[in-house]
Amino acid sequence: MKSTRRPWSTRTRMAVAVAAGATLALTVPGVGHAAPSAPSAPSAPSAPSAADGVGVLAKLSHSQATGKFKAAGITWTSSGGCSDRNKPNCTSFDQINSATVDGVITLKSASGCAIRLTGGTETGHAGGTYSHWNGYKVDFGLSNCLNNYIQGTFTSIGGSKWKSGSGNIYYKEGNHWDVTYHNCGGCFAGQRATG
Repeated sequence: MKSTRRPWSTRTRMAVAVAAGATLALTVPGVGHAAPSAPSAPSAPSAPSAADGVGVLAKLSHSQATGKFKAAGITWTSSGGCSDRNKPNCTSFDQINSATVDGVITLKSASGCAIRLTGGTETGHAGGTYSHWNGYKVDFGLSNCLNNYIQGTFTSIGGSKWKSGSGNIYYKEGNHWDVTYHNCGGCFAGQRATG
């Protein structure tokens, strides 16, 4: 008996691809849950943008950031025992970039090292575009595990600084690492790039 099933049309194949993409987006860490729309023409996949609410500039509250850190097994301390962004002796993650949080989580996953954060978006750090205040930087304590991983995996760029393959900068600043996250270190699209 011959099958009477017709081949899928281009429109049907596109709808299936969109549905599959939406399912994938729901499983990728840090990717929002936007409803898909049918594309007018096939296009190359792109990384989520700030307009999607998941890009480098997407801002998190202190509780959102600490929730993600806690779920990943990342700890934090505050010399003042507080989280007020406007006090320099607090450790706050209010208004931190989502990609910064995801970058720390990526580093922990890639390195297998414990991470104890000691600085976030609180006042009292140096200014500039890629600053703590603007959500790009965090500080974390030194450890043999992290020191060995960062210095052995990333590229030395001089001045006690190492650059990851994704472009994030790790600065060994006295008694802590001062890290600038320009991106999440490869956390999107199932990538597991380090740093």
